[in-house]
Amino acid sequence: MNGKLKVMVADDHVIVRDGIRQLLLDHPAMELVGEAFDGKDVVQKAKQARPEVILLDIGMPGLNGLEAVPLLKEVSPESKVVIFSMYDKEAYVYQALASGAVGYVLKTDSGDDVILAIQKAAAGHYFLSAKLNTAVIMKFLSPKSVHDLGVTGYDSLSEREQQIFRLVVEGHTTKDIAQMLFLSPRTVEKHRSNIVKKLDIHDPMALVRYAVKIGVVDPELWSQVEC
Repeated sequence: MNGKLKVMVADDHVIVRDGIRQLLLDHPAMELVGEAFDGKDVVQKAKQARPEVILLDIGMPGLNGLEAVPLLKEVSPESKVVIFSMYDKEAYVYQALASGAVGYVLKTDSGDDVILAIQKAAAGHYFLSAKLNTAVIMKFLSPKSVHDLGVTGYDSLSEREQQIFRLVVEGHTTKDIAQMLFLSPRTVEKHRSNIVKKLDIHDPMALVRYAVKIGVVDPELWSQVEC
């Protein structure tokens, strides 16, 4: 044991991972214990490495960062997740926090900000980039926030159903979702049926419009993931 803070980074761009690696190498109290190129990869590697903090990109192929957060909490519950993204919209920040992340730092922030975000997360504190609207975190922490956003129906879904709902509206098939979440196709279909019944939305496109309306899926991020 070297006493260093164990950090993992997940980003589909090699140049970004190279930059974070160097940033951590230059810090005497931190150690990079793993690198991943997409959501599924980071879930598998986090299960083995058990990092204290995971620096996670959003717009990755396959399983995106926001979908990976709940899975990371399952396989490595002690790990704190900090989103490291180019997206600065409130919808992304809110969804990241709702998914279980404790920090959100932008790729345009300084290296010092990234280090501070990691340190704050490891200590159990929230961290938001100074370039973001800090009122977002207050909205997220407010008990009435869910009702203010009009997502009462979505809130009635279980955590697993919410996870599958987001993957469905992103265009993933039952087979894809089963592989991503390590579930059987039959189990995924059962969850999909429950989602339709609870929301009383039977048309696939209506489901997408509902997701965009409540901010669960941003249309811009959706198009990026589908590319």
